[in-house]
Amino acid sequence: MSQTTISICVYCGSRTGGSPAFAEAAHAIGAEIGRRGWRLVYGGGRAGLMGVVADAALAAGAEVVGVIPQSLMARELGHRGLTELHVVTTMHERKQMMAERSSAFIALPGGIGTFEELFEVWTWRQLGYHDQPLGLLNVEGYYDALLAFMQQTVSRGFVTAEQQALLQVSNDPAALIERIGALIPRSTQPDDYRAI
Repeated sequence: MSQTTISICVYCGSRTGGSPAFAEAAHAIGAEIGRRGWRLVYGGGRAGLMGVVADAALAAGAEVVGVIPQSLMARELGHRGLTELHVVTTMHERKQMMAERSSAFIALPGGIGTFEELFEVWTWRQLGYHDQPLGLLNVEGYYDALLAFMQQTVSRGFVTAEQQALLQVSNDPAALIERIGALIPRSTQPDDYRAI
């Protein structure tokens, strides 16, 4: 794997959700990653938004790296058409391998797995375990309630404004990719990442 290629880790649902806008946004993110000559790193499935973002990135010429636990190969229908598909034993191995291969992280709409992945890399960032940027694509206000709650964590004194500001939020896929790309540390390559 080239040390100079920007790799974007995308967390998203293994379902498409209740609005066509979710799949449209996932497609736009994948296509934008490919258009820029970047690499997609994601959870390795071909179902739901995971499959949409992977297929869009592949169609746009991107390398796509998937990482999926053996126990989820059948449930999430592991994508066999990727540049690389790594089948691992545990969820911890999956998340660590994805993190180690990524220059930045973006969460799209998804369920509790997506939330957990986002909050983990956000926690790692505020603890200083990495300095890669974090993004949240807020499609059709999907994350409005979560963002309001996060504002409450600041006002109640549990999260600092600086910690909250580590998360870049946009409802526009191209704009979010642009902001994330501008924040990627040029001196830090994916292989330099040291996960917990």
